[in-house]
Amino acid sequence: MSKKSIFLVFFVFIFFISGCSVVFQAGRRSDLDKIKTLEDQLDSLKNAKNVLEEKLFQEIKDKQVRLKMEDKGLVITFVAEVLFDSGKAELRKESFSSLTKVIKILNKEVLSHDIGIEGHTDNEPIKHSGWKSNWELSSQRALSVLHYLQDSGVNPRRLAAIGYGEFRPVASNNTEEGMQLNRRVEIVILPKNLKKLDKAKVSCVKDYGEYK
Repeated sequence: MSKKSIFLVFFVFIFFISGCSVVFQAGRRSDLDKIKTLEDQLDSLKNAKNVLEEKLFQEIKDKQVRLKMEDKGLVITFVAEVLFDSGKAELRKESFSSLTKVIKILNKEVLSHDIGIEGHTDNEPIKHSGWKSNWELSSQRALSVLHYLQDSGVNPRRLAAIGYGEFRPVASNNTEEGMQLNRRVEIVILPKNLKKLDKAKVSCVKDYGEYK
């Protein structure tokens, strides 16, 4: 691949992940190596998405699972009702099959990527389930998925869990359909650590005309 092509792929990757372009000093071998690493990252995430679309075909068709490349990485979204009974944080046995499909991809296609598990709820206040708030419920649900992944062979060093409660909705809570979309658990395949980039030589620009 030519240097020009590598820069183009890198620009597309950074635009996709962060909404801005990154400009390196032209001709530096170390910079080209970093660009190649980022290109490989994008390829691995795209490949994982393609395989997941195949393995989770029925779940996606039934609108139980959604796949999307986002700023934070490749997001596998499970509708909460697929994983849990209402107000509960114990995984339903019926969910094991779908989660196992994901685990196989995590341990094969993206073995060097870290995994984040995020729990989300709608804005309906907790009433009868015994949880203090939606934060506790979403956090425990994320942890339940994390423990299942760990118990099924995913390296725990790759895993982290967090609960966002009702505060990061993806739809309006004014309709039942929107509330169902907000009740979810997201398994996020994270981009690899980019700290090795020499930030002194990198500039984030919104003006695409500055990219060369």
